[in-house]
Amino acid sequence: MQDTPEFRTIKFSQTTLTELMIPSYANFGGKIHGGILLSLMDKVAYVCAAKHAGNYCVTASIDGVDFLEPVEVGEIVSLMASVNYTGNTSLVVGIRVISENVKTNVVKHTNTSYFTMVAKDEHNRPAQVPGLIVENREQVRRFIEAIQRKKLKQNYKHESRHIKVPNDPEKLLNLLKGERCVLERKAIIKH
Repeated sequence: MQDTPEFRTIKFSQTTLTELMIPSYANFGGKIHGGILLSLMDKVAYVCAAKHAGNYCVTASIDGVDFLEPVEVGEIVSLMASVNYTGNTSLVVGIRVISENVKTNVVKHTNTSYFTMVAKDEHNRPAQVPGLIVENREQVRRFIEAIQRKKLKQNYKHESRHIKVPNDPEKLLNLLKGERCVLERKAIIKH
């Protein structure tokens, strides 16, 4: 294992991946398939995290992938990644995705996402990552927002464990009232 410094700047590992969107990347609607964009985001998150950590990194979770604008065949997509937060063995990589139409020079912000990555040592065990040197107000904002997203995710996991579907047919009917579904009688009978 190589020696890594205790702290690194954000600039040290900032990474941009740029790729031309070709016809084989298109979905049935003629737009770039979301899976292609997710794959590119995972790649740029890995490079950014591995540079910062000085170790192999794996994706632990992805927070909020919202597709804001469609990406067209022939556009150039740029994915800009930077470490927003560091824990002990994990780090959060923020990714901003833009697409550019080379004919019209129109640039669109298509995605923002946050990848939580975990560093691994040569024995595939979690490895400590260097801390983060935050150098300006924007970097402080991103670090604090990552802390808040982490807390929200923990609360969501905790609350999700308590989701229960009632066995009482009357309660089921009340929960589904106003929803866009047709309920077959056999769906609410106990088996």
